[in-house]
Amino acid sequence: MTFHKRLLIIANTPSTNTKALVDAAIRGATHPDIDHVDVYCIPPLQAEASDVLDCHGIIIGTTENFGYMSGEVKDFFDRIYYPCLEKTEGLPYSCYIRAGLDGTGTQIAIKKIISGLKWSQAQPIEIYKGDFTNDFIQRVETLAMTMSAGVEAGVF
Repeated sequence: MTFHKRLLIIANTPSTNTKALVDAAIRGATHPDIDHVDVYCIPPLQAEASDVLDCHGIIIGTTENFGYMSGEVKDFFDRIYYPCLEKTEGLPYSCYIRAGLDGTGTQIAIKKIISGLKWSQAQPIEIYKGDFTNDFIQRVETLAMTMSAGVEAGVF
């Protein structure tokens, strides 16, 4: 019996473009060459601490709202922070931000929360700013494929 690892994707999708990003993340994370990773994509308001406690890696996707992460993603962090504190140290994470401004405030806020959780950054945070392009879709697909392959191989 082969052990399957779990990759969790938490992303808010308030628009067609952000839905395309999460779809690309799922597509990348479930690439046919990755055999032993089960991918769970849960909307931020439905995700629970138990989802995080049961995963081997996490991808966070958020929009930038008023220079900060989306309220849905902030709510997710508020609800899982203390139940996961000290229990998920070292959890590999990746993050992408769909920025209306420059993404800096969002990136800083996410890094502060995640540093408290002591999660391990598997890849640089991706910031997609400016007019939406298909390049964003390709980049998030690659980010998720790399994350999933790294979780499968145990390198993150």
